Amino acid sequence: MEQHNELATREPASREVIEPGGRWSKRLETGDQLRIVDLEGQQAVDFLCYGGEMPLDRLNVPNTVKLNRSLYVSKGSTIWSDRARKMFSVLEDSCGFHDTLAGCCSHEMDLLRYGVHNTLSCRHNFVHELAKWSLGPSEIVSNINFFMRVTVGEQGEIEIAPGSSKAGDYVVLRAEMPVIAMLSNCPQQNNPSSGFRPTPIEVTVWRA
Repeated sequence: MEQHNELATREPASREVIEPGGRWSKRLETGDQLRIVDLEGQQAVDFLCYGGEMPLDRLNVPNTVKLNRSLYVSKGSTIWSDRARKMFSVLEDSCGFHDTLAGCCSHEMDLLRYGVHNTLSCRHNFVHELAKWSLGPSEIVSNINFFMRVTVGEQGEIEIAPGSSKAGDYVVLRAEMPVIAMLSNCPQQNNPSSGFRPTPIEVTVWRA
């Protein structure tokens, strides 16, 4: 909370509200801080990141799980790259459950799981956001889902559970290297990942 209060006294470089189903990306330098706020609660935010100097060194979820020794990302976690380089540190987290298992929704997956033809998905958002950085769809890797809770049973069964985030919950990340950070404010309405009713988020950046 002290870190969160300290940021509140500083002028941010940018502050944006991302509407339901919206997308966002920005280059961050070493030491820059990114805060994501779930404005209304239970809103999944799909997250990818890529090396700012070498984009093919990107988020590696298995490395992140192994090196943190946890399926969940939370305060004190480090987000690691393919080359086992520190990309982000999680400085603050008022929620406590951020998923590494379920990946992003897509038109194809929604058709298989729910029998619906959705034109908007997190994969769709990532494809369009990656194009801004001259990166293609093949660069979409397993992502982190902030504010999304996936439970794991004794036999390894998983389930997307109702999110535990409340209105105003936040996570604060610090870039540990130059990175391109990318978000999709999940438009999913067919499971509890966004409370069956996607809502806005706030994204704020402070420069080092």
